Amino acid sequence: MRDTLDGQTAVVTGAARGIGRGIAERLAADGARVIVWDRDLSPLRQPGPPFTPAAAEVVDVADFHAVERAFDAAVASFGKVDILVNNAGINGPVAPTWEYALEDWDRVVAIDMTAVFYCCRVAARHMRERGYGRIVTIASIAGKEGVPYIPAYSAAKAGVIGFSKALAKELCDAGVTVNCIAPAMTETELMREMTPDHIARMRAKIPMGRFVKIEEIAAMCAFIASPACSFTTGFVFDVTGGRATY
Repeated sequence: MRDTLDGQTAVVTGAARGIGRGIAERLAADGARVIVWDRDLSPLRQPGPPFTPAAAEVVDVADFHAVERAFDAAVASFGKVDILVNNAGINGPVAPTWEYALEDWDRVVAIDMTAVFYCCRVAARHMRERGYGRIVTIASIAGKEGVPYIPAYSAAKAGVIGFSKALAKELCDAGVTVNCIAPAMTETELMREMTPDHIARMRAKIPMGRFVKIEEIAAMCAFIASPACSFTTGFVFDVTGGRATY
């Protein structure tokens, strides 16, 4: 089966920078028309390798009505959405649970988990009606193992894994697959929110002794989002350098 994305339309959240940007660029290189959703699109205009998506919208994925409006606009402009990549996320503070601020918990869960539900709620109906779709959510090894001192992030990433498995079963007879990617720590701007000690601990857990590269996650996502990945759904693809244990 061909893995080309020619003629397909993809929405990638949080795609103005970091992992999302890498995924958007890879999907575009593979032939997709890529729509970037982000709260801040200015990184698309900053110096560096040029990338011009098919469309770019300012979207707060933690606002259901904003998601709904943006998805409707995508369908109006391109006729369909074949691929949804839920990438937008934040790390939140590094702190023990008994000191973790309530507002930080709410913010991380809203962006990292509830927003995935919002995007999937809209996309699933559209894809189910069309009889085809690929939903890919960027989870984390933290969602499988639980990482100390980032309790909200760990909980939210575990939540999207469980949610994706449930949604996959709901859509398995509709030509729509739903999968997750669980990377180990990646060198992105999220590391600015982390302490040096936390970063060192995370590197020490990776048997390969390095952090995952954005292009490695993007390559995995491109396969999962392609027609070639047709018989795997409700699965978590690990990109962890040997860290994953299940």
